[in-house]
Amino acid sequence: MINKKRLLPTIALALITALPLASGAPVKNKNTKINSVQLHYHTTEVDGVEVFYREAGPKNAPVILLLHGFPTSSHMFRNLIPQLADKYHVIAPDYPGFGQSAMPEPAKFAYTFDNYAHVMGKLTQQLGVNRYAMYLMDYGAPIGYRLASANPEKVTALIIQNGNAYNEGLEKFWDPIKAYWQTGGQTEREAIRWLTTIKATNWQYTNGVKDTTLVSPDTWTIDQAQLDRSGNAEIQLDLFYDYRTNIPLYPQWQEYFRNHKPPTLVIWGQNDAIFVAAGATPYKRDIPDAEIHMLDTGHFALETHGSEIANHMRHFLGRHLKPKAH
Repeated sequence: MINKKRLLPTIALALITALPLASGAPVKNKNTKINSVQLHYHTTEVDGVEVFYREAGPKNAPVILLLHGFPTSSHMFRNLIPQLADKYHVIAPDYPGFGQSAMPEPAKFAYTFDNYAHVMGKLTQQLGVNRYAMYLMDYGAPIGYRLASANPEKVTALIIQNGNAYNEGLEKFWDPIKAYWQTGGQTEREAIRWLTTIKATNWQYTNGVKDTTLVSPDTWTIDQAQLDRSGNAEIQLDLFYDYRTNIPLYPQWQEYFRNHKPPTLVIWGQNDAIFVAAGATPYKRDIPDAEIHMLDTGHFALETHGSEIANHMRHFLGRHLKPKAH
């Protein structure tokens, strides 16, 4: 027979223990890691232009500079930063004309990849950052490769995600843009204006993605809000035209790869129609030890494979950079 008097205290203790679960309070145990990473949002002035950047992680840890693509901003790294900032000092800026950075008139600011590289280099100097690994995505690649080839001693590692440096990476998508490069004419400019529309922005995020429910609608709606600012479409079209200046620099960047062989991790959304999968493997020609991972997704691979990319980065950086000790 059950002794009810002895059972009641046991039931009471069980109920008390269960109360935090019922109230939604967190339950700690030795297997639970509490993520205490905090992001900071800054704006600083570089050559008279306000530049916004996200920052997280220990100031004395190795630096990772995250350089975004078109048509987005440092917002594309919102989920990646907390997965790195426990061991690394992470800095993710917005280029002028993108995200939360200022959008000066073209008459007052040259919207070119040369000038973006200058601004990003000046930003690192102002922040006292002398050495850094770089995550290069889309537009981030020609900006980052300008920095790296000019100052190879500053670059500790490259993480390349759908960032092109080889002719093999440019296929059909680029044909109308190349036509614009040939003439610089208004007809060709208008033919690619659709790339600044919500239809194109949505397509960039969802094309090549097997399960589009993994892609937050916030991505393209936030980007489009920036594109729809008065005058921004013209800035983007100017940048499409200036992209022609990157192609002649490919041999110079490839020479940098061969001569300096920075530790390199290549992560590529293999279904990307903008920078196609054929642009990933040539890195091995110039950096034989490059680590390459092809993912079954599209252009913005972080949206669908963010945790996988973070894991690859942590393993890679752990081998090549000395993280802050805890």
